Amino acid sequence: MIEIFDRLADHFERGHARENVTVLPGFAVRLPPVLTPAAVLIGITERPEPGVILTHRRADMRKHAGQVAFPGGKLDPGEDAVAAALREANEELGIDPANVRVIGTSDRFVTGTGYEVTPVIATLPPDLPLVPNPDEVSSWFEPPLAFVLDPANHARKEAMFEGEMHPYIEIMWEGHRIWGVTAAIIANLAQRLNGLGDKA
Repeated sequence: MIEIFDRLADHFERGHARENVTVLPGFAVRLPPVLTPAAVLIGITERPEPGVILTHRRADMRKHAGQVAFPGGKLDPGEDAVAAALREANEELGIDPANVRVIGTSDRFVTGTGYEVTPVIATLPPDLPLVPNPDEVSSWFEPPLAFVLDPANHARKEAMFEGEMHPYIEIMWEGHRIWGVTAAIIANLAQRLNGLGDKA
């Protein structure tokens, strides 16, 4: 049986060679003239039925309070996206970079708060002892990769913000609401990794 790392790497390479993939919007608003580079780690667990690691931000945070997110944050001086994603995953959940097998980076997303986010795709051993950093993360969860990649679970929604209607994607799993840029990144990966969720 081919392990998930090899299947993922194969789908990643073939999917990112395609040029006809539309990068889906998150929750778009008016953007500042200067964007801040950031990165997130899309950590996929090496199980027979893989999952993906997501967090809930603290409910009292100034921005995106309580929202579901990938581990990640802005790049520090001298960092690239991979280094930043690994550092943030370690800071937020105690994930040792030595346990992360990086596949590559995917399409960048621009957020309404002025960040240009690079997703870093990687695999992790199953059942790592993840420890949420209470300064940033309230909890974490692991929905099945096949579920979140399934377009049937990507509900198209709209919401009013600053006097205008904005489209976004929402994925619900066991009471967890995944939406905005996080859901858009997942929906885009569903295009890039076409068929992986069906076979995982």
